[in-house]
Amino acid sequence: METKEQTIKNTHHGHAIKRYRHALGIKQEALAADMGISQTLVSFYEKKKVIEDDMVEKFAKALNVAPELIKELEEDPVTFIIENNTFEKGSMAGIYNVGDFINNPDPIDRFIELSNEKTALYERIVELEKEKNALFEKFMKDKK
Repeated sequence: METKEQTIKNTHHGHAIKRYRHALGIKQEALAADMGISQTLVSFYEKKKVIEDDMVEKFAKALNVAPELIKELEEDPVTFIIENNTFEKGSMAGIYNVGDFINNPDPIDRFIELSNEKTALYERIVELEKEKNALFEKFMKDKK
């Protein structure tokens, strides 16, 4: 029954493990070391459609995710193809040259850039609040 349900839901335990591992930036060797197994065995499991529950739990624990996430992550073939061709560091896929303009849609770099902008804006807001408070205090002293 469980195998039949997996086929209907279009899940692939091995690909789910690989997707979470890639999202966390963990190499197969590091995951294997955390689990006490070989890198070859990690590769073998990442190719399996259905993995036994006890092994899924071991992977989930090593990746710090709930086992249900691995078991129930539905696979979209298009997403899988895109992820394997665009989100690898050093891959030229996803980088488009338009004249002198290079667009690299690396989500981590963009997140860091936005975080730095947000921090700068907060610092500017704090400075403006300090200036406003100083003007208000001066106004109150002048009024007395």
